[in-house]
Amino acid sequence: MGAMNMEKFQARARVMKALASPVRLKIVDELSGGERCMCELQPLFDLNKSTLSRHITVLKQVGIVSERREGARSFLKLETPCILSVFDCTMGVLRADARQKMRLAQA
Repeated sequence: MGAMNMEKFQARARVMKALASPVRLKIVDELSGGERCMCELQPLFDLNKSTLSRHITVLKQVGIVSERREGARSFLKLETPCILSVFDCTMGVLRADARQKMRLAQA
């Protein structure tokens, strides 16, 4: 059972690592409203197409984003929209941390 648990933690770590990039977090945020063409996303990032594609590949490899092609166009969507709850949780952590630092500063 210990080995299975470690595999589960390693899988979770891969997902968290995929999110550990401001660019990839922005991609997820941009896709939160629904499917988007790569041609719509590209102008939102100060990156060349190849670099943006590498970031998207990381998200695809862990199952957060999926892609479909229509001719020469590539469309991306959140395969697991539940990942957006991580954003709310993260903001909760940041708020709790800020409150703690305020208490320490006032002590």
